[in-house]
Amino acid sequence: MPNKILITGTTGFVGSHLQQMAETQGRVVICPVRRVSASQNKDTPIIERIDADTNWLPYLQEVDTVIHCAARVHVMNETAANPLNAFREVNLYGTLRLAEQSASAGVRQFIYLSSVKVNGEMTQPGKAFTENDTPQASDSYGISKQEAEAALIELGQKTGMAITIIRPPLVYGHGVAANFLSLLRWVKKQVPLPLASIHNQRSFIFVKNLADFILHCVQNPSAFNQTFLISDCADLSTTELLREAAKALEVPSRLLPLPVGLIQFVAKTIGKKNIADRLCESLCVDSSKACTLLHWSPPYSVQQGLRESASGLAQTNNK
Repeated sequence: MPNKILITGTTGFVGSHLQQMAETQGRVVICPVRRVSASQNKDTPIIERIDADTNWLPYLQEVDTVIHCAARVHVMNETAANPLNAFREVNLYGTLRLAEQSASAGVRQFIYLSSVKVNGEMTQPGKAFTENDTPQASDSYGISKQEAEAALIELGQKTGMAITIIRPPLVYGHGVAANFLSLLRWVKKQVPLPLASIHNQRSFIFVKNLADFILHCVQNPSAFNQTFLISDCADLSTTELLREAAKALEVPSRLLPLPVGLIQFVAKTIGKKNIADRLCESLCVDSSKACTLLHWSPPYSVQQGLRESASGLAQTNNK
């Protein structure tokens, strides 16, 4: 009997790519969602919310692996009175509820899509994050993910269900949104950007590389009770990323040299320090554990990933 997988978050960016890749590989998948889109089967199982009271048991029968991608992610215009509690409701208590019911239903492996934010917000030159680093989450999202990881590890030790934790950095690809999409749009419009003198290093992962790695972990004993930092294994500076994006978009790269210190000063003055930090500071992960322990390597290059991101931008603009 083929391995049966339950995937959450399939209406989201990563989850939708993961579902498509899993089905292309001929895997048996069940994908509960909170809302059914026009493209989905009317019999798609519905989960109205994800919290401490969600009942997942009807969908966990004969499931061998749960891949939990659904989460409360960054909220640009936060309205919650207590953001950390709002993140915990979904990312901690909702995750633990699914994991507890998975264990009681006999699920053998629980794969949790966490975040590099559990490690921290930035790295020093030549010092990439590793799985052995002490977690240093600082914002509400990262803290909720860090707490969920700890709760899952404890549950796995109590129940014997194998736990696999994956912490990706920024994920990009066809359908990417938020800040990465904004950068692509600026490059596509050929707006001169004062970002030609940034010599940081940042790790990224193409969404298809991430989906491939997740599926590589499914019922792989070497992935049981392990945590992995994962990337494209090709770190780029912000300047290099923008130049590669211009190539993918088939437009000239219009970057102007401006001292990093000046960029950071101006950004702080206008209340955009967090954006300047993401553009100017380094955030690298060491993916060697994933590559050596699981004998995995990214099947797609950065250039392939950026070309697919560019094609997605073109389709968005044509709608």
